Amino acid sequence: MSRFSAHNEKNTEKTVDKKAVIFGLTSVFLCGIGFSIIAPVVPFLVQPYTSNHGEQAIIVTMLTSVYAICVFFAAPGLGALSDKYGRRPLLLVCLFGSAVGYLVLGIGGALWVLFAGRIIEGITGGSISTIFAYFADIIPPEQRTKYFGWMSAVAGVGVIVGPTLGGVITKFGYSAPMYFGAIITLLNVAFGFFFMPESLDKNNRLKEITFVRLNPFTQLANVLSIKNLKRLLVSAFLLWIPNSSLQAVFSQFTMDTFNWKPALIGLMFSIIGVQDIISQSFIMPKLLKKLRDAQIVMIGMISEIIGYSLIAASALFSFYPFLIVGMFIFGFGDSIFGPAFNGMLSKSVDSSEQGRIQGGSQSIQALARIIGPIIGGQIYVSFGHAAPAFMGMILIATGVLVLSKEAHINNTFGAS
Repeated sequence: MSRFSAHNEKNTEKTVDKKAVIFGLTSVFLCGIGFSIIAPVVPFLVQPYTSNHGEQAIIVTMLTSVYAICVFFAAPGLGALSDKYGRRPLLLVCLFGSAVGYLVLGIGGALWVLFAGRIIEGITGGSISTIFAYFADIIPPEQRTKYFGWMSAVAGVGVIVGPTLGGVITKFGYSAPMYFGAIITLLNVAFGFFFMPESLDKNNRLKEITFVRLNPFTQLANVLSIKNLKRLLVSAFLLWIPNSSLQAVFSQFTMDTFNWKPALIGLMFSIIGVQDIISQSFIMPKLLKKLRDAQIVMIGMISEIIGYSLIAASALFSFYPFLIVGMFIFGFGDSIFGPAFNGMLSKSVDSSEQGRIQGGSQSIQALARIIGPIIGGQIYVSFGHAAPAFMGMILIATGVLVLSKEAHINNTFGAS
């Protein structure tokens, strides 16, 4: 406890490197564009290689799961490497790998090529956790939730621009958004190479990397063994499963239920980005003054349950206004959950462990992204279009129950 207190005092006194903040926020923005620009068109890339909508939905969700499997196994190693060698080289490698993945997806030509592109992206898919570790290095603990909120808002702008742009660019072909995503990401690599300062002081770096640090299952056990975080991570896992399922099947869902095209699907993805901007600009600053991080996490989860209920209703009644309202409410919950969750996470360990904790968190998220799309795709085909949303309501409600244990709220979250 004394070491953590001393660490807090030391970080409170240091000034924030504005150049580092600008680079970090720029990276988040471009990551948001690069990732979201391809989301509306994945089903259309898969379509030529499938014979029916059910098979198409399964392949789309499998592409998401393959990516997550690679992230799961690679994330602990990337986190350990960033703790030892610094954030800068790892972030540049991860971004470059994403660009190559987008390029391979754009080239296509066969299903195995599409899977190869996702595998390349997944193996180097540590950019977001490295950026979080980067910010944790340069931001005092008491300000991290606010800065993580800024990251969400900037990512929101990218998520607004990306899907809409991707939907429009499809007039040049369904591969065009992939090429554009690759170009955007390579520009970010170039920007980082010339302007990104290293954030991790050499004195705070990991001395050696052991095999244990590279084993994702050991890292999962280690992260879950942190008493103050166990329930938080379990609840987040229960939230990430349906969220990854929704993300994987959403384009297929809107195609099958409402016969939407890429441009309109892109606009719907942009709702999440709009919510991030609104929440981080106007709502989160007020919430942070009145509530603890843990309470904000709980509000976010309850909002997502309500959002899922309306998404399910839109499928049952084939009434798209329910979907639009549901996405806004879901987006609000997601936008406040993320910053508060990452704020709590980063405050639990000192500088030399930020890569480990963020890498471990990403491994848990990746595990959910392996399970979620597979389950979501299967129940979507077997039980109907509303089934993944009902799954979301049930699992997140379970997560709320896990977090709402009175003793845990009082003893663990009280200091958040």
